[in-house]
Amino acid sequence: MATDERIQSYESKMTKTLDNLTKELVTIRAGRANPHILDKLTVEYYGTPTPLQQVANITVPEARMIQIQPWEASLIKEINKAIQMSDLGLNPNTDGKVIRLVLPELTEERRKELVKDVKKKGEAAKVAVRNIRRDANDAFKKLAKQDVSEDEIKELEDKIQKSTDKFVKEIDKAVEEKSKEILTV
Repeated sequence: MATDERIQSYESKMTKTLDNLTKELVTIRAGRANPHILDKLTVEYYGTPTPLQQVANITVPEARMIQIQPWEASLIKEINKAIQMSDLGLNPNTDGKVIRLVLPELTEERRKELVKDVKKKGEAAKVAVRNIRRDANDAFKKLAKQDVSEDEIKELEDKIQKSTDKFVKEIDKAVEEKSKEILTV
């Protein structure tokens, strides 16, 4: 039956939305050092913007420190510049071979701002999932013109609603976990 294929295509879009949210949440800094906060940074490498992970080794030697060791010493200046231009709010320290990012303790005010940001991203993901549901329902209504019974259309709409509810719950869960992580001192 083709109905399962129709539902699956919309569910895969919803899954991509959830995955995208998860990737975004990983880049938000919580209390301890997480090398994923550098995932969005790119460095000018031989005239090409290159992700930081592709030009340096990133480690977490201590709970509040990220260490970046470029594979070429000439990249230190570029990496410093990229970190300072980013919205991370971190000051890189370098000794000529290694860059260290010391993460300051988050203030209560900053934690609340981060939680608001997390909730905003979660809400945007929910809106995206609901838009996918709307597109699916519109497509199902068009099927009525192609000799598909009202019962089948109603069944498809019910299935897509159940999928939407499931993904909204997962988004809420991801937002709640990240908020808890940020607020934990």
